[in-house]
Amino acid sequence: MTWQAWATLAVIAAAMALFASEKVRIDLVALMVLAALVILGIVSPADALSGFSNEATVTVAAMFALSLGIERSGALEPLSRWLVRIKRPWLLTLAMMLAIAPLGAFIKNIALVATFLPLALRVCQRTHTSPARVLMPMAYAAQMGGVCTLIGTSSNLLADSLAQGHGMAGFGVFEFTRLGALLGVAGIAYLMLVGRWLLPRHIDAELPDEMEIGKYVTELEVTAESPLIGTRIADAKLGERFGVYPLELLRGEQHMWSPRSQELAAGDVLLVRGDWEKIEEFQRQAKLRNAPEQHYARDGEEPPPRVLTELLVAPTGMLEGRRFAESDLGWRHDATLLAIHRRGAVLRDKPSEVSLAVGDVLLVLVDEASMSRLRGEEAVIVLSEREDARRTPRKALVAVAIMAGVVLASGLRWLPIPIAAICGATLMALAGCFGRKDVYEGMDWKIIILLGAILPLGLAIEKTGLSTALVQLGMGLVGTHGPLAALLMVYLLTALLTELMGHNPSVVLMVGIAVSVAHAVHADARPFVVAVAFAAATSFATPVGYPTNTMVYYAGGYRFTDFMKVGIPLIALFCALSMWLIPQFWPFYP
Repeated sequence: MTWQAWATLAVIAAAMALFASEKVRIDLVALMVLAALVILGIVSPADALSGFSNEATVTVAAMFALSLGIERSGALEPLSRWLVRIKRPWLLTLAMMLAIAPLGAFIKNIALVATFLPLALRVCQRTHTSPARVLMPMAYAAQMGGVCTLIGTSSNLLADSLAQGHGMAGFGVFEFTRLGALLGVAGIAYLMLVGRWLLPRHIDAELPDEMEIGKYVTELEVTAESPLIGTRIADAKLGERFGVYPLELLRGEQHMWSPRSQELAAGDVLLVRGDWEKIEEFQRQAKLRNAPEQHYARDGEEPPPRVLTELLVAPTGMLEGRRFAESDLGWRHDATLLAIHRRGAVLRDKPSEVSLAVGDVLLVLVDEASMSRLRGEEAVIVLSEREDARRTPRKALVAVAIMAGVVLASGLRWLPIPIAAICGATLMALAGCFGRKDVYEGMDWKIIILLGAILPLGLAIEKTGLSTALVQLGMGLVGTHGPLAALLMVYLLTALLTELMGHNPSVVLMVGIAVSVAHAVHADARPFVVAVAFAAATSFATPVGYPTNTMVYYAGGYRFTDFMKVGIPLIALFCALSMWLIPQFWPFYP
């Protein structure tokens, strides 16, 4: 191989390591790859920028806007109201999958899971069922639906665009539907008949028993009327009486880390941990006040109606690693952070000083008028029950009609997919399906930057001859076993890379290799590209391979191995069925 090929291989290896480590954001990794390829002279500046004007990148951005219109207009709420009536956990799991899988073919998977996640948690709480029984199948169903159409997931669009770059005819909007529907039926059947026995029936605590003292950490200020004044914390026996445990005493600028021997005085602030209901009861009986809530005081004004709500930090990267005060959520929504819950950890810092992590649950006090705007945030998922008065049936019907028009126009090839999607997004904006700024705030720019920056890597793989070298190595393993063995190799390699890198980078890496493998076995390249698209879009074995997995990983309290136990057999099932069905629908020798 040439030095350029070796350099490209080194860039790929470094990118894979960074993608797998999750220490650097995926869009930043993609930009680092792009910069390295340009600096090394492997791709030209024009080629480096070509990814941002690629049809797949433009279409994904427009589809994000369309999904946003469906979500914000309330088109999914009638279905949500029907699902919330279900009382049996197994029936809820089945109903969730049957509802989400078809919707996933047209709506962004993350938006779907974010919409139905609070509903699932409420039903689980009402029926005393572990969320782990419901949330993982829900995330998997969203992926199963996404592969059913060309526009269902960004990796399908990316595979189509790259395939056209290799001289292949583009895929139709519904060309994947037959295979996707059959795999979806098999996947749902597996999850109901086999997977449900592999799911955890309860969530084992990650902390020792003596440390299981509740969820939230918050600050309570001792008022002048409190009966605790003059009492030592140890004598108050807060844990025994209220189930609330003191972590620290704040007295002015002093931080007392071992507060049990201290006598309480007016103005002291206790950093306590416990279930929120117990904290509230303790607050009432001891005549304390929540210290952060003082921010709501307005001299001479009647305080507006306030809502106490739980927010889950979503895997968008917007809040991760930042303190709540460093984000603009507080001032934009007039919200005050009261408490934080972090799974598997006892937080000992004031909530205002905690650097947030994906999966943290925030207890926030917010003006009732701001709730509708807060529900539209991509950085958080509102877990508390709510109604949105801003949503109207008319807007929901308009949004659904526009989405149907986009699908019809692109499916019948009246308009190219990017143009149809852009027109649909424009019509939704004009119809008021989302606000003027919503489309920019709700756009997942991380994915768009990732697509634009990672696409030139495919060009580098081809130009340097690296794909030829990799294909020769792979064909040495396949030998003379024919195109089916080569197809299996492509599928398994894509599935493995997806769990390590994510679905979009693995598509960029594998489409060119898949086409070269097809040429090496003298077969049509179309079934090989389909194998790449399906293997990349169905990532079940880890919580980091697909964003929906990450969302339910934190909300459901799963362990990493839970995904492996349920997901690896599902990947094996999908692989076996794909090896049988792909050659039936896309023959090796048409």
